[in-house]
Amino acid sequence: MTWNRSEEELRKLLDDVNTWHPNIKLDYKIGNSLPFLDVQLTNNNGILSTSVYHKPAAEPYVIPFASDHPRHVFSNIIKTFIERAARYSSTFEAFNYERRYIKLIYSSTFIENEFHKYFSEYISKSQFLSLIHDEQKYFLMRKEILGQPTPRQSQVAMSAALADIDNDPLDDDERQQPKSDPNKSEEKISNISEKFFTHITYANEICIKYTIMHLKIHQQCTQDKSSAIASVVKRTMN
Repeated sequence: MTWNRSEEELRKLLDDVNTWHPNIKLDYKIGNSLPFLDVQLTNNNGILSTSVYHKPAAEPYVIPFASDHPRHVFSNIIKTFIERAARYSSTFEAFNYERRYIKLIYSSTFIENEFHKYFSEYISKSQFLSLIHDEQKYFLMRKEILGQPTPRQSQVAMSAALADIDNDPLDDDERQQPKSDPNKSEEKISNISEKFFTHITYANEICIKYTIMHLKIHQQCTQDKSSAIASVVKRTMN
């Protein structure tokens, strides 16, 4: 979670949360750069970035290069490392750091060949060099790996969707619906964002306690606590 108030307020809130139930304890860390699984999250003056996280005690390689494993096993390891670096590195600098880390795993000749084979999958579709040398090429490659559309593709897809909506004939149900009176004032709709509903099916006591804890945090973080409505529904099997 991200927090815009003081660290003292956050610690007080989390310490209070840990007293709500004896069987539920939150283990938390606070800082501008924290690991989560194998991703390093960094908050740099309000800008969140991600990179690959390596445990300090972890070995740089998965399988020793001198082992009797087939060669394709080592190729798959390098390919996985490169793809993980591209997916997790939100900046070109973080990707280059991870690329240098990968080069320490096995022999330089083998690594360079694997780099070339991996990047060639995207070089054939774009006018890249054999390696990624600038930020623009990296982000183009990363978009393709993540399956993200380019700005032009997004614009074309949006135009096509709007055209389909405009040309879509009305259904019978839509034709039969009475037209709304423009002179009639619309009923005032309450702000649904101020209400918080949680629906639990077949929940045990621990789950209910944990949900109530979550609702309390939500209420305490809301500026107008009186506007936060918590509704917990428990249904049990017959």
